[in-house]
Amino acid sequence: MMIGQYAHQVSTSPMFPLVSITYFLSNTYKIPHGGFWSIIIAAIPFSLILLYRRGQRKLYTALQPLPIDVFLLSYKQIYQNANKISGTALYFAKDAREMPPYIVHTMFKNNIIYEDNIVVSIVKREDPFGVTGFFKEDLAPGLRTFEIQTGYMEVPDVEEILREAGIQEKTIFYGVEDILPSNIIWQVFAVIKRLTPNIVQFYKLPYNKLHGVVTRIEL
Repeated sequence: MMIGQYAHQVSTSPMFPLVSITYFLSNTYKIPHGGFWSIIIAAIPFSLILLYRRGQRKLYTALQPLPIDVFLLSYKQIYQNANKISGTALYFAKDAREMPPYIVHTMFKNNIIYEDNIVVSIVKREDPFGVTGFFKEDLAPGLRTFEIQTGYMEVPDVEEILREAGIQEKTIFYGVEDILPSNIIWQVFAVIKRLTPNIVQFYKLPYNKLHGVVTRIEL
């Protein structure tokens, strides 16, 4: 605890930036003598990180999640009148207050409505350890929310948490982005996205219950 407080005091000290800048400037003479290779090598992963961050922001804007109040207007009508499938279906979303397009397409375009629909959100906490899962408010008849809060160093066993909460799902839906790049930069981003483990691979969800819903996006 004392070490952490000391490190925080050092990082927030007004002398810290001055020392860092001085150290950086004192090493600039190495650049013409081969130091430029270090800059070139470091620039490659740094550029990929910037590209990924920018691509994720653009991807989020293109997906345009639907606000929960707008979503519920259509959901209540469909749930009341549609022929519902028996059992429980799970849908993964970053925030239950905004429904991703794949949930909208599944329920409204494909008319797939289960008797019990649960939106599952996984929230990272600021503390490193600890995992809790609990039901939040019911959004509408047949539509509930379940939140899993986990420390930032934890890799929770989502399936076990669901079982402990008494959830016996029949189907698990998740979103898949099919990116159509318009230039070489977004082509690189599309390759990175394909190589990045999705929620199914990362949390090791049961494959026999999974249904990926593809959303095509032009970047």
